[in-house]
Formats: sequence, C-alpha cells, structure tokens
Amino acid sequence: MAAAPPSYCFVAFPPRAKDGLVVFGKNSARPRDEVQEVVYFSAADHEQESKVECTYISIDQVPRTHAIMISRPAWLWGAEMGANEHGVCIANEAVNTREPAAEIEALLGMDLVRLGLERGETAKEALDVIVSLLEEHGQGGNYYEDANSCHSFQSAYLIVDRDEAWVLETVGKYWAAEKVTEGVRCICNRLSLTTKMDAEHPELRSYAQSQGWWTGEGEFNFSEVFSPVEDHLDCCAGKDSLEKQEESITVQTMMNTLRDKASGVCIDSESFLTTASGVSVLPQNRSAPCIHYFTGTPDPSRSIFKPFIFVDDVKLVPKTQSPCFGDDDPAKKEPRFQEKPDRRHELYKAHEWARAILESDQVSLHEGHGGGGGRARSARKEAGKQMTSETPPHPSSVARLLPEARFLGPFLESWCSFSCPAS
Repeated sequence: MAAAPPSYCFVAFPPRAKDGLVVFGKNSARPRDEVQEVVYFSAADHEQESKVECTYISIDQVPRTHAIMISRPAWLWGAEMGANEHGVCIANEAVNTREPAAEIEALLGMDLVRLGLERGETAKEALDVIVSLLEEHGQGGNYYEDANSCHSFQSAYLIVDRDEAWVLETVGKYWAAEKVTEGVRCICNRLSLTTKMDAEHPELRSYAQSQGWWTGEGEFNFSEVFSPVEDHLDCCAGKDSLEKQEESITVQTMMNTLRDKASGVCIDSESFLTTASGVSVLPQNRSAPCIHYFTGTPDPSRSIFKPFIFVDDVKLVPKTQSPCFGDDDPAKKEPRFQEKPDRRHELYKAHEWARAILESDQVSLHEGHGGGGGRARSARKEAGKQMTSETPPHPSSVARLLPEARFLGPFLESWCSFSCPAS
C-alpha cells in the first residue's frame, strides 16, 4: 500500500478566528515535480442528458453548475482545493484505510472536490453531492501521473461555508461525517473521525461487522475501526500550532501555519513537496465578499498568496494555466502516462527563475561592478522577506525589488486585476 502524501487542511471559526471570519487553509503535498494550475470556470447551463468528462470516467451533467476557482494538478480534471461563487470551499486528503483503495478507474477524490463545488450552494449540499456520487460511481484510479505504478487512495474532505464545516471521511462507498461550527479543525492523511458522527452511510456499521473490524458491541469509533492497525493516531501537529496562538487567528496566521516547515505542515521531502497552497476568508456577515488566496506555485514559504474575489465578469489570467494537449494528452490516452509532457505554466516558470535568483550565492548580471552586486544581494534579501512576510505584499513591490525580474513583474501585476470586472 502506497503511503498517502502528508497534506494538511484547516478551518478556524469565530471566536478563535478574528472579526467574525471563518478562515480556511490547505497545503497540497504531491510528487515533487508535479505542476498545479489555478483555473477559473464560470457558471454554466447544460443541455439535458449531457455528460461531463471527469479524469477517468464520464457522468451525467446537472442542468447548471456554479462558478468555481480551483487549484489542481495540471494533468487531471478535478481539484485539490477550491471555492465557488456561493462561499463554499472544499479540499481533500488522500488517506490509507484497512480497505485498500480501488485501482479500477472511477471518480478520483479530486474529481469529487470539483463536483461538490460546481453543484453545492452550501457545505451541506456539497457533502450530499459528494456522497451521492460516491454511492453511484465509486472512487478509484491512479492519483499520480505515473505509468509504472498505480497509487490509489481513499479520501477525506473538509467542506466549509460561512456557517459550518463538514469533515467527510470515506472508505470505498462507505462514509461518515462530522459537523463543525466552532474552534479549530484539521484533517490530514489519516482518518480523524472517532465517535462523534453527525451523518453516515446507512450500511457503514454492518459493513464493518461483515469485515470483522467491529464486533457490534461498545461504542463505534470510525478511525479505530477503519484505520490500518498501526495508524489511528492524531495526525495534525498543525492544529496545535493554531490552537496555541494567543491572539485570534487571521489570514496571516493561517498563511504562517501553511509555511511552517518545522511542524511538518509545509512538506519538502525526497518524495513530496507542497506543490500549491490556498487560504480562504469567509465573513459570516453576508454583505462582505469572500476572499480566496492561491499560490499557484510550490512551497508556500517561497510563494506569494494571490487574492481572488468572485465578481460578475472575471478577467482570466492565462499565465496560471498549464498548456492544453487535448485528446493527445498522455493522461487521456490508454495505456495512460506513457509520456510526461512539460505542464509548467508561465507563473511556475517565473517562480522557478525567481527562486533560483533568491537562493543563488552568485548573480550572473555584472555583480561587483560599481557596487551593483551589493545592491542586487540586498534586493534579493528584501524580496525574500516580502515573499515570506505575514502580510501578503503588493505584487508590484516584489517586482520593483528585483529589477532583473522583468518577466516576473508584469505577471505579478496581472494578479491585481484578476478579480476585477472586465472593462
């Protein structure tokens, strides 16, 4: 059984979160070389009896889908995290359970994230969408763009809106969910539900009995019943980081937590890297807009969280979208993944370039001439501070600090108008 990647997802409710805000955050740990893109899809009406092509299978489409903003591995249809126009946010985690995940191609957990966002106006509606599709189509297939091995997992979800969150954990088509309305909650790559379940599959307990995992006596503990024998432990050190905050939790607090490598929340290992991150701020006052921040680049400790707000006419930013290979994409052809195309978008390439400058001890652009080397080093140092500061910097400030980043600067500026109405 493949090890599930160590991703983390959080939500904080008032009064722990400041100013009547619900704060949501997600780190996506994936294979180190995988590219994530940030993509907007507008609301749409669909013809009767039409189909939607997910990563591996096609399913019935609904009459109308909501506008969504998602961060996803560039080779698949679904999403690691995202939000919709109604203030619903969803993220998922790959988890290991006693029951091995199916390798047969079905819906991926990431497909269900996107389907929940497209079809649910509230967190509870999105939950109902996901479990209904899980019952109908099942979950399975390769989670990675890998021709040599199938990496399949069960899924856990954090589904959040302005009023409540639902923690949904699945084992095949079976599931349990807990409603959360206060405090701080974290999910990761281990099951976390115990005896408090506010909703569950009607055959969940009888299935556990049929497998010999529960006797039917005593209190039913979901994680103890369904976790691998050695693996039903509290997973989330990041939750401790949030709960220990003396002051109220803010968007900066959440970003700091996602950037924290010492706690293990920000992953940078031989196999896995935090390839994208997101934070959403959901005011409980419905007259205020929700704000969603995405990195679109790996390693949040070296990335800028860029804001997005749903408006009537969204200006698209192609520089966060990976190249499209259509029907020739190796992820769509069978046998799958026989080739691995370059999926880097322009922001990803610019981020690689900027990181190389910031981390290099030498600058190739005439350092040492007239004191320019010292100024370049100072600029890189200050840019590094701004990229990792508590308060997200205005993109243009980073571009000004790195005058050699003429390509990166205009792109960063484009984020300023990303959520504005088209003129």
